[in-house]
Amino acid sequence: MEPSKIVARYQNGKILKGYTQNFFPNKPIFHLNLLGASGSGDLVEVNLEDLKAVFFVRDFTGNAKHVERKQLAPGDRPQGRLMEVTCKDGEVMVGTTTGYDPKRPAFFLFPIDQSSNNVRVFMVTSAVRTARFL
Repeated sequence: MEPSKIVARYQNGKILKGYTQNFFPNKPIFHLNLLGASGSGDLVEVNLEDLKAVFFVRDFTGNAKHVERKQLAPGDRPQGRLMEVTCKDGEVMVGTTTGYDPKRPAFFLFPIDQSSNNVRVFMVTSAVRTARFL
């Protein structure tokens, strides 16, 4: 399995960046090789229940000036159901999902803004204040 670039954001505000090769949506724990790590000894265990979300990203720096689009553009044909998610920390994300169930511990959200640095986001349900279909 090829490593995935991720940003793990904890519910307490802590952020870890790095690569993972063993993230699976149905597993409660995965390992993260921290960004800038030498490759030995910098592997940390991440427990999903402590997280706000796992962001699968294009790059680790992103673009701080980019304002993510929260509405569909003319001609957009999203896969899945369009939804708005407000996290307990106030962050609002808009994307599509095919697997949201408030009784499940987590779900994937795919940003509608194709120029977003986030390719997909694995949202932890306990970190969500509100989720509504649009």
